[in-house]
Amino acid sequence: MKSLQLGTSKLKASPIIFGGNVFGWTLNERESFQILDEMLDRGITMIDTADVYSRWVDGNEGGESERIIGKWLKERKTRHHITLATKVGADMGKGSRNISKKYILDRVEDSLKRLHTDYIDLYFTHWDDDKTPVDETLEAYQQLIQQGKVRVVGASNLSPKRLKDSLNASAESDLPKYQVFQPEYNLMSRKHFEEKIRPICKKHQLGVTPYFSLASGFLTGKYRSEKDMQDSSRKDFVEKHLNRTGLQVLNALDEISENHQVDNAAVALRWLMQKDIVTAPIASATKSKHLESFTEAIEMELSAKEMNQLDELSRI
Repeated sequence: MKSLQLGTSKLKASPIIFGGNVFGWTLNERESFQILDEMLDRGITMIDTADVYSRWVDGNEGGESERIIGKWLKERKTRHHITLATKVGADMGKGSRNISKKYILDRVEDSLKRLHTDYIDLYFTHWDDDKTPVDETLEAYQQLIQQGKVRVVGASNLSPKRLKDSLNASAESDLPKYQVFQPEYNLMSRKHFEEKIRPICKKHQLGVTPYFSLASGFLTGKYRSEKDMQDSSRKDFVEKHLNRTGLQVLNALDEISENHQVDNAAVALRWLMQKDIVTAPIASATKSKHLESFTEAIEMELSAKEMNQLDELSRI
């Protein structure tokens, strides 16, 4: 399967990156191992997780996803086949975010232990705490890179100003540069990224790996009414999309997917994959049929007419 360069680094991503937020949330350990095995069999070789996954589940404290992935890497002896990304900085239950140097240096050890590895391929600033000087955060990453514990760094959810400040600090102070930016970006969430973040990523040659690529499952077509969301763990994420624009987009996905004989999810993922700024979208799966849509997305191609149709209907 074709591999894609992440920014200007030497890291490579598969055309779709597997989102590890489902591990320890909607998938238990046994189910997670099954989906990870099939993921690798299909040629998906990059996994994205975070130290905070999945703290939002009752009884969880965070780190559940990393533990499951780490156990799978160890038992299957697959570490050398996988490009592994995780993140630091989210609120771990103390009511605040933290990207101070001391915090990062402490937290990385926990992630390495849970993941059963001595290095992380791509380490993200997950959320900004809006107070730590950008130089301090980058100095932490510099130390980790020098120690061989991290290969490349990236950022997610930074404001345009803090992202630019970080990139400027890297150039001016010879500190590690963020090579990848991970935004929320999909057919239902476009405006902020395209207007505010995309120009920065393009100017600085950052790889872009969007999360919520399927709008938390809305773009699969599974949620078309309030009734469809009643018993879903994703209700809080998808209900905001259940509006006129959302239904128009779903209708277009229905039409295009029928023409190509693929799932709606494949079309939504392919739309992202054909955006020139996107390196590879992140998507999670809990069933084999979800992984099949990944394969469909990788193998298909949308026409210019189809891309324009989706662009126009999803423009907000």
